[in-house]
Amino acid sequence: MFMLQSFLPLFVMTFLICLFIVLMQFLWRYIDDLVGKGLEMSVIGELFFYAALTMVPMALPLAILLASLMTFGNLGEQFELTAMKASGVSLIKSMRPLIALMILVAIGAFFFQNNVLPVAQAKMYTLLYSMKQKSPELEIPEGVFYDQITGFNLFVKEKDRETGMLHDLLIYNVSKGTDNATIIYADSGKISMTDDKSHLILNLWSGEQFENLREQGSTFSSNNVPYRRESFSDKEVLIAFDANFNRMDESGMRNQYVGKNIAELQATIDSVTTRLDSIGEVYGHDIKTQRYFGLNYYRYEPTDTGMRAVPQAPVAMAHPLNIDSLFSGANPAFTKSYLNQALEKAKRTKQEYEFRSYTMNDDRRVIRRHAIELMKKFTLSMACIVFFFIGAPLGAIIRKGGLGMPLVISVFLFIFYYIIDNTGYKMAREGRLEVWEGMWLSTFVLLPLGVFFTYKAVNDSAVFNRDAYANFFRKLLGRSQMRKLELKEVVINEVSVPVAKEKIHNLNANITSFLNANPSRPAYTAYWLNGYDPIKLHAIRAELEQMVDYLSNSRERMVILKLMELPEVLNLWFYHPAANKVLSWAFIILFPLGFPLYLIGLRQLSHLREQLEHIRTTDAELIGILDTTSAAGNNDDGI
Repeated sequence: MFMLQSFLPLFVMTFLICLFIVLMQFLWRYIDDLVGKGLEMSVIGELFFYAALTMVPMALPLAILLASLMTFGNLGEQFELTAMKASGVSLIKSMRPLIALMILVAIGAFFFQNNVLPVAQAKMYTLLYSMKQKSPELEIPEGVFYDQITGFNLFVKEKDRETGMLHDLLIYNVSKGTDNATIIYADSGKISMTDDKSHLILNLWSGEQFENLREQGSTFSSNNVPYRRESFSDKEVLIAFDANFNRMDESGMRNQYVGKNIAELQATIDSVTTRLDSIGEVYGHDIKTQRYFGLNYYRYEPTDTGMRAVPQAPVAMAHPLNIDSLFSGANPAFTKSYLNQALEKAKRTKQEYEFRSYTMNDDRRVIRRHAIELMKKFTLSMACIVFFFIGAPLGAIIRKGGLGMPLVISVFLFIFYYIIDNTGYKMAREGRLEVWEGMWLSTFVLLPLGVFFTYKAVNDSAVFNRDAYANFFRKLLGRSQMRKLELKEVVINEVSVPVAKEKIHNLNANITSFLNANPSRPAYTAYWLNGYDPIKLHAIRAELEQMVDYLSNSRERMVILKLMELPEVLNLWFYHPAANKVLSWAFIILFPLGFPLYLIGLRQLSHLREQLEHIRTTDAELIGILDTTSAAGNNDDGI
């Protein structure tokens, strides 16, 4: 109950925030289709309501990711997760109520995708297309031509905003074409709308009208076209201009893939697939039965009920057909004609079947779009669960609450998810991937990430520990870490100078023997088959660590400082690659691949020899320090 009380308020808050953000993205995308149309607030509110329902599949996974990150980040930052683990409650056990909640959310998301979203999408797109078709609100500017009235261009030099009076009007009526334009000039005028908002009324005063009479007769030459001029003191012009908002029928959008549920999508896929298969069978039969070399595919036999088509037996050729012999007996002038006729016939056949393939491609595209929408009914539910198993353990690992770090991580992860999901969607839509591969691509990529974070969080692994990654790459590159030793205030086991010197001498002897037994630059084949002796190297490492551990009990600061100069000898694969003989011979044979690794191995071996030489030099200095401190203290029993 405690976990639900911590998670639910954050989940509701983050969901509303994410929904608002994606809704603002929708607004900026379609703002040009909404502004200047004179739409009522109820219509815009209805559009935003359906748009909010449509944006739920995008906002819900991001809200779950952010809320789970914040919840477990807060618990980790306040050490409540530590207290739970100390009392015997594991991370998985503490996540159980939220896992059950996520299962319920996933089930609800599925029913939302199947039952609510198709209706919301159909209503939203119908409303949006209706808004696009609506004429813009009439607002004639000054000093420029206004062309938002179909078939008319209006120019107004000056406008009185208080009375609505227009001065110096120039009106071009091009509804009958630019060659039959009617031009009206008026000293002043006023525009009003009919009560049914279907027409504009232009009241004009003190002006003239010019109109050519080209369309009234065809006996006039192009250079002698009569026209009519009319002067008026008061004139009224009626222009068709529908300013009403006409809502389109939803049935057309409901028949599209965005407005169908699972049963309707599957029925459409089955029907189109059946039609596509039948068309393919017809086209295949046509290709199969097409005449070649004047031979029919069928021969017809009489039966009691009529004629029956029976496939012809294959024609057996005694020897291959000699194409050149076809032209030997003909007139040479006909040879080119024969070839051109054959080429044209082949081109016509190719174009015919290419045209037929285009119709089949349209059906395949319809099947893919419906299959994509079908897969979307399930991918949202899976995305909710995957994002929870990414956010919850990640929050327990980073142990940072609030909106800072969780918000940054959530944005990066969601962008990563969105790019992969959108890429898979486009590849599935274009047919480059199977539909199920493209639509589940983001899940295939993010699910292992969720499993990894959950495993690391349950085992308290240091996923974001910078030192752990630094040590890993340091070992990978063969760079040892500097030793960190401190002078002990209380020493239980005193250091004996003879014992210490014996350990140092034994170590130096083994190092010398190792260096003499292993060449500094082995040949290519010798490197892959032999390498350096791993057993002796392991013994040197163990002996070095024992000596350092023994001398770290020294009371002399100079001894401790000198021990810190001793490097840590690593056990890298490049030192002895011959552990696997099959792999070694593979690298020997695959010279282009093995030679770069051989060069890297030589560099690592050179670095190892430098480390061992440095150990011998430091050991000699240690012996000198031990002798000096022993002589100064005149005591060989302990330093």
